[in-house]
Amino acid sequence: MKFTRTFIAAALATAVSTAAFADGHETKVIGVSIPAATHGWAGGMNFHASETVKRLEEVYPQLDFVLATASDPGKQVNDIEDMVATRNIDALVILPFESDPLTPPVQAVADTGAWVTVVDRGLSVEGIEDLYVAGDNSGFGTVSGNYMASKMPEGGDIVVFRGIPTTIDNERVDAFTAAIEGSGINVLDMEHGNWNRDDSFTVMQDFLSKYPNIDAVWASDDDMAIGVLAAIEAAGREDVQFVLGGAGMKEMIKRTADGDAMIPANVTYPPSMIATAIELTAVGMTSNAPVSGSFVIGSVLVTKENAMEFYYPDSPF
Repeated sequence: MKFTRTFIAAALATAVSTAAFADGHETKVIGVSIPAATHGWAGGMNFHASETVKRLEEVYPQLDFVLATASDPGKQVNDIEDMVATRNIDALVILPFESDPLTPPVQAVADTGAWVTVVDRGLSVEGIEDLYVAGDNSGFGTVSGNYMASKMPEGGDIVVFRGIPTTIDNERVDAFTAAIEGSGINVLDMEHGNWNRDDSFTVMQDFLSKYPNIDAVWASDDDMAIGVLAAIEAAGREDVQFVLGGAGMKEMIKRTADGDAMIPANVTYPPSMIATAIELTAVGMTSNAPVSGSFVIGSVLVTKENAMEFYYPDSPF
């Protein structure tokens, strides 16, 4: 997969380095806190997190890992507090279930002097984390908006699906909105589908009942796109020309490769970024290599012409 990388590395002060990085003579504990597999992308992320922890435990005998998955923000808060109280973690790698409720407990971890790596969904307060690893969410929205504008040169009426309320969702939607500005595309409505098929099915049903004509849908996520497509089919509507999802689910990539008119394109957002985050944190805990800053993985437009470059049939997502 082709990644556009922006890696801003900053050297740490000697005192901070001594506290934060292992010297190889004592065991360090890295806590990994992620959402449970509530949708396809999260399932892929869980797979990559588990595989990476198994591999790194063999590579770094001086590191212990604690991996916890949470089905809601409250459970994730409890998981983090338990990691601090019972394992005295030296570092935390976290993909927040939601930004706002996870910010105070992650701040509390940082206040203990532990290293903090935040993945994907940023916290609601800047500057807490030492390392941020994510896809290019603004780029994701821009690529999606540019494609939508090119696909609809005469403009048209669309509906937009947002994910779970998070900073990354805001970044995506803001960039998408900016990209279609002046294109003649009219956003009829915009609602949260929560990156969930069932929720998106229900929201799309409401949209279809409210609007007699919808030219296209920016579903912004492949799980949501599946729910949207099911609602369109159930309603027997033929006005919707196409649905643009995102994140590169293998089933959706294959439909694009096969020339499915309803799924003409996709936008990448790899769940394997959690592996990058865990690995960089492990490197930081076992060496003097500077890994603070940001590591951003770019989004790529997938079309019929290049879809097979992004099709991984053995992937869990």
